[in-house]
Amino acid sequence: MRKIKNDNTCDDPQDVQDYTLTVRNVWNYLRDNIALLALIIVVLFFTAASGTKFLSFQNMANIGRQSAVIIIMASGMTMVIVSANIDLSIASTLSLAAMLGSLVVTTTGSTLLGVFIGLAVGLIVGLANGLLVTKGKIPSFLATLGMMGVVRGLSMMVTSTKPIVIYEPRFWYTLGDGSVFGFLPISIFWTIIVLIITFILLKYSVLGRHIYATGGNKEAAKFTGVKTDRTIITTFVIMGVLSAFSGLILASRMHAARPGTGEGMEMNVIAAVILGGTSLFGGKGTIIGSLIGALVIAALNNGLIILGYSTHMQMLVRGLVIILAVLFAKDE
Repeated sequence: MRKIKNDNTCDDPQDVQDYTLTVRNVWNYLRDNIALLALIIVVLFFTAASGTKFLSFQNMANIGRQSAVIIIMASGMTMVIVSANIDLSIASTLSLAAMLGSLVVTTTGSTLLGVFIGLAVGLIVGLANGLLVTKGKIPSFLATLGMMGVVRGLSMMVTSTKPIVIYEPRFWYTLGDGSVFGFLPISIFWTIIVLIITFILLKYSVLGRHIYATGGNKEAAKFTGVKTDRTIITTFVIMGVLSAFSGLILASRMHAARPGTGEGMEMNVIAAVILGGTSLFGGKGTIIGSLIGALVIAALNNGLIILGYSTHMQMLVRGLVIILAVLFAKDE
């Protein structure tokens, strides 16, 4: 018969064990979904602080447009980091692709040719990064750090640091300034397409399985027949192309391309991916997690702007949120 204390509490070891197990399960669930929890808290806080302004349709569309570029690049960065690498050259690639693509558009009037050239730039930079890491045996942090400077320098040399103003409406409406079905911003439409493709690639394709295997244990993956070098090169190529695509979207939305565009954006992208639960050590991460992480960053920035806080405050708050999230989510 169960022994009951005078204060009506039960000291049955089985009850204590069940309670402990329940608490641990709740804790593990929250830890595994830290980005979603952070997003809910951010939305509730700014809704309470700004009234209906934060949750208005117009502001939600603004958040979608503002986060589109980060989400697209975070999708590629997820693959790179899951493979146990990192790419610091993405913002520079974004800038160079936007500059060269915009230059072609303004010179020839061809949106298709401009997009092709821009994406080709991203492919070449990504391929170079992949070869430096795999064949050159340079750690990805150092290889892409050097490439970041090289590509940014080339971006500034295109027009001697002068911006390129784009007077081609078709380019605007195709990538960054148009809409689908009359209400969905075109940049959000392209973001959804990229999310679907990268989600399928990482979760259901052979490439995705190879990426997880390479990041989890590269040597073991080699013994099982995974071509790890090819896998790593592919992730960098995908990252480069998505960075270039992001640059074209940004140039289209601003109707201009500038060599300094995107400076520091790689930190927002990496922050979104890490906040979304991807391990910097590789082998773990999801596209959906990175999407939620990017939305947290975008919602934070947007909410602080609505409340009238400066860019410096946005950086401070974003940094604190990321630190707290990583501390909360890390394995014991």
